[in-house]
Amino acid sequence: MKSIFTALLFLIVSLLNAQDSNTITLFEKKLNQFLNVRDFSVSEDGNEVFFTIQSPNQEISQITSIKKNGKNNWSETQLLSFNDNYSYMEPFLADNGTRLYFASDRPLDKTKSEKKDFDIWYVERKNQNSEWSEPVNMGKPVNSDLNEFFPTLSDNKNLYFTLESPTGMGKDDIYVCQWENNQYSGPQILDENINSDGYEFNAFISKKENFILFTKYNEKGGQGSGDLYISKKDSEGKWQKAENLGIPINTKSMEYCPFYDEKNQILYFTSKRNNMSPKKFKNISDFQEYINEGQNGLSKIYKTHFIIK
Repeated sequence: MKSIFTALLFLIVSLLNAQDSNTITLFEKKLNQFLNVRDFSVSEDGNEVFFTIQSPNQEISQITSIKKNGKNNWSETQLLSFNDNYSYMEPFLADNGTRLYFASDRPLDKTKSEKKDFDIWYVERKNQNSEWSEPVNMGKPVNSDLNEFFPTLSDNKNLYFTLESPTGMGKDDIYVCQWENNQYSGPQILDENINSDGYEFNAFISKKENFILFTKYNEKGGQGSGDLYISKKDSEGKWQKAENLGIPINTKSMEYCPFYDEKNQILYFTSKRNNMSPKKFKNISDFQEYINEGQNGLSKIYKTHFIIK
């Protein structure tokens, strides 16, 4: 009797887990044409999306966009005008869609060709139909001679980003520059409830700055590789201990680059999840469809309904 009850309980849990897993879907199948896709930022009206496409070994990174051309239809992917032979990645749309922040190793001086360390840059436009400006480096105190990555801003313009610093807690840590008196203060490292002696990166800050989503890498007690975590502020404005988002969002593969649509309660994130298994194929087209459209271990953007209380 006990064994029957145990088997039944296991079956129920398995079905529930399967149901939960089915709620995580690819953002858009059109992006399967690219081998590596990462980063995600969507406009307030949901009609414009920005993301990064990369070569297999990430030597090439370019920022692209798609726009809705119908209720549920997306345009073909377009390279943004400022892309060139340097690396561009991790776009974040702000200021009602008129400013796009990103990370790049392009030189400060256009007359020079040698790439620099990664800095945070931005471009501007008047509206969705306007051309983007030339990239503007955010300068000091945000940027330094170290690598700055993955910018994200709250509504009060406080800027969160990843910094590789020898004085940090680990190799990659999450910092914030406060917007004060119409200028940014120097970077401040977030405390041990978020950072550690390991790797923390790819933070997304909420509009009201009351929660933060980010990746911890190979954290003890995690699912393996990179996992998504969340930390919320308490009544005194202090960050609480970060919590793992758990299964099925996190897997033994890499999960990173979160973006949260607060209006529609949708979590977008990049994952290298893999559910490939051997099977018999009808023909080459059947093989290619299975390999390209499934969870194949390559970097893809997923989405799921996710409520943050």
